[in-house]
Amino acid sequence: MVEITGVLPHSRAARAGIIPGDYLLEINSHIIRDVLDYRFRLAEEKVTLKLHRGPDIIEVTIKKDTYDDIGLEFGTPLMDKKQRCENKCIFCFIDQNPKGMRESIYFKDDDSRLSFLHGNYITLTNLHDEDIDRILEMHISPINVSVHTTNPELRVKMMKNKRAGDVLKYLDRLAEAGTTLRGQIVLCKGINDREELDRTMRDLSKYYPSMDSVSIVPAGLTAHRDGLFPLEPFTKDECRKVIKQIDRMNKELGETMFFASDEFYIDGDVKLPDESYYGEYTQIENGVGLLTSFRSEFMAGLKNLTKEDRKIKRRISVATGEAAYGMITGLISELTKKCPDIDCTVYAVKNNFFGGGVTVSGLLTGKDIAEQLKGLDLGESLFLSRSTLRAEGDLFLCGMSPEELSRELGVGLVFTENDGWEFLDKLLGKQ
Repeated sequence: MVEITGVLPHSRAARAGIIPGDYLLEINSHIIRDVLDYRFRLAEEKVTLKLHRGPDIIEVTIKKDTYDDIGLEFGTPLMDKKQRCENKCIFCFIDQNPKGMRESIYFKDDDSRLSFLHGNYITLTNLHDEDIDRILEMHISPINVSVHTTNPELRVKMMKNKRAGDVLKYLDRLAEAGTTLRGQIVLCKGINDREELDRTMRDLSKYYPSMDSVSIVPAGLTAHRDGLFPLEPFTKDECRKVIKQIDRMNKELGETMFFASDEFYIDGDVKLPDESYYGEYTQIENGVGLLTSFRSEFMAGLKNLTKEDRKIKRRISVATGEAAYGMITGLISELTKKCPDIDCTVYAVKNNFFGGGVTVSGLLTGKDIAEQLKGLDLGESLFLSRSTLRAEGDLFLCGMSPEELSRELGVGLVFTENDGWEFLDKLLGKQ
């Protein structure tokens, strides 16, 4: 039973007499529990909604085109509460957050619906047979799975959940049904690397092509790990060995199924692969091929500069995390060769807020940016990655707003997506 919180004016639902405060029970005799049920059952040309209104149960029938919406609004996008993660993973980044942040930052979700809707990774430990049945009935795909290891006992140890090993059986059901799967391995030094990584890659390779790609990322370690499982970062040499191990497995398989994240290449001081290596960039949201894609887009944009573009005169600055600093500096150098009147300084901001080995731009805070850039001549605009802000675009992780940071630094802020074309256009003042 889901409460209807709004009905769009002049919509089919409004014309049918549905009102806010009604509770949606069923569509075409199927119980509605959340957004997946709702969207799937609504995809018919004729839908009969069973509603609870006060003491009464009423039915409303609406005719429409197959995929048309009917105009109902609900309290949350999921029409339900997010499912809380039941694991206590030894590498969990949320457990490593500093104290005193917004309460929502400490919430751990492990929701299969978010995997389908937003690409979140799930561990399968919140799922049961009936949930898999629903996924298969609705043909939900792709499903992003945080595997970490296919050794059942080790998976239980790493995730501290007694079901962690047993639920790996769901991969078989999903793959056999033709569900597209995408895997993730958070690699922990001395735990699930080396021989265990070989075992996991071999086990997952049997799902190819249903599981079309697997990202392998190093565990993110902050300076706030007191009382947590002892983990160490990979050294430069160890990063190189991980990359070689992945390459060997892909060669053995005859397909590029396993991908090391950009962090392994940066920390190992290894040249990033070119675009052809990443194919369709199926793991780009997991930090796999992000820098290569960004650079390729930027360089393609430079080739299309007009004569007027080359005459643009600006004095600007860019702040980025330590991981991307080298690439961004190189791109700006290429830009100023073609546009000599653009004066752009790139600043690498050290992540003191999280500390440890956190170097990605997406985890920079307004506090660190303010402290490290205050008093500097930043030109007419300071460029930052949009990923430094939460989804609503109104706050950094530390709670500072963009407006507060702008006032603190005395400069206008320009946020860009992880898109090389857009970054170039904004540097040129064309967006």
